[in-house]
Amino acid sequence: MRVYNLFIVLFCLTFSSLCFSKLLIVGVVPQYAASKIVQQWQPLLELVSAQTGYRFELRTAKTITEFEQRLNEGVYDIAYMNPYHFITYNTEQGYTALAHQANKKIHGIMVARIDDDIDSISDLQGQQLAFPSPLAFAASMLTRGSLSQRGISFSPVYVGSHDSSYISVSKGFFKAGGGVVRTFNALPVDVKKTLKIVWKSPGYTPHAIATHIRVDSDTRRNILSALLELNKSDDGINALENLGFQSGFISAKDSDWDDIRNLMSEKD
Repeated sequence: MRVYNLFIVLFCLTFSSLCFSKLLIVGVVPQYAASKIVQQWQPLLELVSAQTGYRFELRTAKTITEFEQRLNEGVYDIAYMNPYHFITYNTEQGYTALAHQANKKIHGIMVARIDDDIDSISDLQGQQLAFPSPLAFAASMLTRGSLSQRGISFSPVYVGSHDSSYISVSKGFFKAGGGVVRTFNALPVDVKKTLKIVWKSPGYTPHAIATHIRVDSDTRRNILSALLELNKSDDGINALENLGFQSGFISAKDSDWDDIRNLMSEKD
């Protein structure tokens, strides 16, 4: 036992960053498959880790519903979440805004097959339509709200992710589906070339990077500093481009999402 304990001490003295660095659990709303989320986010997290000395464990969720459950339970120390998630879990779990993508507004879209005779959402009367999940803000809440406001009756089917929405439309399972511009532009060429955008919403404050209330102010400040520095190095620029965030990040405050709060209060 003494030999084992001595080994642990020597290991930690040699690799002290592995033993003593702060571990933060990271969540990302699953707009894509888990493998794609890891591919997009891991390079950025590794750079922020090198800058801050913190370890980041990316815990992917299979569905948006599972991600919401984890937010509700406070599983994540830091999370990338949609605007509606932020105003909800800012209140319910104390998630506090840290950053969001710079020079960016989020737009909901409806897509249809390019060879179909769907030219606007008015052509979707009485159709079954694909959406990622009930609380996917731009891809589902904005799109469904716009359809309802125009008196267009439809049957929503929730398929779990943005990619699933696009692919199910591409394969002809649904006449149209909801998404957002960024995830549409990130589609593989063989899928994207089969689709067209038939409706686009006004722009709103984009997804939030937010930290749980248990994350202290020094940790928040260090992470934010690392995020803001990313576009000042070649590796950082590559990581941002890999994520589709060429404009980088800016610091954020909770009130940045008042446009979403106001929109939701109008719906009530």
